[in-house]
Amino acid sequence: MTYDTQPVRTELFGRSVAFELDKPWASYWMVFLRLIVGWWFLGAGLSKIVEHGVFYDAHGWMMFAAEGTLIYPITSWFAANAVWLPNLMIPWGELAIGLGLIVGCLTRLAAANGAILMFFFYFGNADWSHGFVNGDLMGLLLFLTLIVFGAGRVFGIDAYLEGTDYVQNRKWLRYLMG
Repeated sequence: MTYDTQPVRTELFGRSVAFELDKPWASYWMVFLRLIVGWWFLGAGLSKIVEHGVFYDAHGWMMFAAEGTLIYPITSWFAANAVWLPNLMIPWGELAIGLGLIVGCLTRLAAANGAILMFFFYFGNADWSHGFVNGDLMGLLLFLTLIVFGAGRVFGIDAYLEGTDYVQNRKWLRYLMG
């Protein structure tokens, strides 16, 4: 049995680094991660929409759960001046992020928005009673992994879209895909 591996060579902290990446297993893993994270956020968004309807209210979390945290100045400003944005972004953003990841469309854009939400959840919840490593941090790392590896290019709509003339003539669009 032969393995289809491809060496990855780069420089890290001024030192040459090389390791092998097994293409088939890496591809399966990217699709798996994308689908699992997508399902997680799709479910989170849907549950908020079903439970609260169109009128999800993040005001309490922004004012009280985040109080005393690193991001409290930001969340308290939004709670006082533009509460409509988090009220929209949390349930509907989670839903859109989940759908984007599941079908692999605008994957980097979806994952970047998921990373932003997870950043706020991680620093806003500040539930570090068991240490700094918790589920919110793991979610943030999963989104960053999807961004770095361009997970939408593996069995996703992004792979098709990147081959179109429209995207080929506008290379900047590739930063939102894959």
